[in-house]
Amino acid sequence: MKSLVTYFSAEGTTAKVAKDLAEKLTADVFEIVPEVPYTKSDIRWMNPLARCNKEKFGKKDVPVAGKVENFGEYDTVYIGFPIWYGCAPNVVNTFCQGYDWSGKKIVVFATSGGSGIGKTGEKLAPYVKGGEIVGAKLVKDASQVDVI
Repeated sequence: MKSLVTYFSAEGTTAKVAKDLAEKLTADVFEIVPEVPYTKSDIRWMNPLARCNKEKFGKKDVPVAGKVENFGEYDTVYIGFPIWYGCAPNVVNTFCQGYDWSGKKIVVFATSGGSGIGKTGEKLAPYVKGGEIVGAKLVKDASQVDVI
């Protein structure tokens, strides 16, 4: 059984959780990075003209830099990200669309400064067709992520 921890981190919080989790699981790790990296002003959600707002409300795909090598080898994939507007950032959805999730177990973990997990798992499901989301949880550190 081989595991992969994937994550998108805007400010480093999710990155720390993901790296700690990968170490704990002895899993491979892949950082989801947009082809055009976000600047601080891009993620300033209180500005209605910020890039994050334009992407979310425009339902835009956000191209991802790089690809997971040998994705088919993984049985379990952990996907981590900060909550943006009650769900995954668009870059995570775009990442997920690029792979065959058939038969994979998926564990979603999210970080947030104030939002709850809500229906984040259900909202991600259409992007991981064929896979089974077995957990979705808001976490502060790797010890809180459901390990399967």
